Amino acid sequence: MGLFDRIKKIFSSPDSEQKNKEEAQEQKIQHSQQESQEHLVDGQDTQKVSEQRIKKEEPVLEKIKEEKFKKTEPEDTQRKEEVVLEDSTSEIKVNDPDKAEPSSPITKKNTEANREEENTVDKEKKSLDPSEKKIKKELVDSREKERKEKEWQTKQEAKAAEEAKKKAEAQKIEEAKKKVDQEEKKQLNKSLEKTKEGFFSKLSRAVVGKSTIDAEVLDQLEETLIQSDVGVQTTLKIIDAIEARVANDKYLSTKELQGMLREEITHLMLGDKASNEIESILGNKTSGQPYVIMVVGVNGVGKTTTIGKLAYGFKKIGLNVVLGAADTFRAAAIDQIKVWGERVNVPVISQKMGSDPASVAFDTLESAKAQNADIVLIDTAGRLHNKINLMNELTKIKNVMQKVVPNAPDEVLLVLDASTGQNAIEQAKQFTKATQVNSLALTKLDGTAKGGVVIGISDQFQIPVKYIGVGEGIDHLQIFDKKAFVESLFAS
Repeated sequence: MGLFDRIKKIFSSPDSEQKNKEEAQEQKIQHSQQESQEHLVDGQDTQKVSEQRIKKEEPVLEKIKEEKFKKTEPEDTQRKEEVVLEDSTSEIKVNDPDKAEPSSPITKKNTEANREEENTVDKEKKSLDPSEKKIKKELVDSREKERKEKEWQTKQEAKAAEEAKKKAEAQKIEEAKKKVDQEEKKQLNKSLEKTKEGFFSKLSRAVVGKSTIDAEVLDQLEETLIQSDVGVQTTLKIIDAIEARVANDKYLSTKELQGMLREEITHLMLGDKASNEIESILGNKTSGQPYVIMVVGVNGVGKTTTIGKLAYGFKKIGLNVVLGAADTFRAAAIDQIKVWGERVNVPVISQKMGSDPASVAFDTLESAKAQNADIVLIDTAGRLHNKINLMNELTKIKNVMQKVVPNAPDEVLLVLDASTGQNAIEQAKQFTKATQVNSLALTKLDGTAKGGVVIGISDQFQIPVKYIGVGEGIDHLQIFDKKAFVESLFAS
């Protein structure tokens, strides 16, 4: 039974005229509700219209209810209220689309309408004008191009910043290197002052009053070179070369003699700093093995001090260094190298005095390999060049070291005292006979006028001079550069 049928039953009246009037009103309302429901089936918009109509007709229905309530007996009041409440609830359920059951026809029609609308939008998107698609594509491409350009610009800026940083660092290193070179040159000039004074004072006396180079001048030059401890053989080579050049031009002045002498000495000497000593060591170093340097020389030449200064130089550039105290014939030698090890902060392998030097060398190399050392410096006893038994000990040490590191030692460094002059040349002769010396270190150049011995030793033995001692400081051991040496020797 519908809402209005139940209202009609409750509020029945004997007054037929009033009854007919009310029935007409009810039929009119029912007809309106039926039309609203039909419109709801057509879609959401029709539903809204129906709801508005129902809301307009609700006051009329309420008015009819009030009139009937007045005519009804008091006991029927509660019944009327219950029916009205029930009918109102039913009306709300019908008119509220949000609370409609999912299975209702209205909800299904609304869902289908939404889907049709979405399909229509998709079709419209797909049927876009080709020109619109082109504009859209151009916009996307433009944005992508801008993004790539910005990314490229960012990379270029980062690259430029990195290059500027590297350039600044390289410039800083170059400036530091120049500063070191200037300091080394200054120290070298200072160490050769006595040699320069003795050599050039004699040379000046030989050519005084002479306008050209003649036999007398050459004789005076020969005497000067020998007195400067250049050595007889090397002196004769220099004189012969100058004579050949003078023969081509009889009118060479004595001022030009100094230039020729400089060129000939440079030509005879070995040792060019262009072949960097450190790079040479690392280049010759066997992979996974330390570079072993066995240091030899007589007592008093500055052998242990040279080892300490070398360790300082290698450690300064980041190399891992180990020292071996294989001079076990003198207690002071072991203590001295330990002091140097503490001073430059490098480990020293040693045994007690009188131990077998070969055993110390063996332990040193074993320890160096365990520590992954880059450089090993082995100190040996201060052998006199006329002591055959001591000289033979060097061969034993070499043989034992080769059990740990094949082909060890990589270098045998002979340390000579430049202040001993011709005696240093004699020591070099004996040591080169006893063992395979392949590098030289000349010490104490700063305290002697016999610096010319460097020229003679380098030429005579064809062994490169690698290091020269130019002072007592820990950093006063320089890598030898023949050009810098000759320029300093002839500098005014």
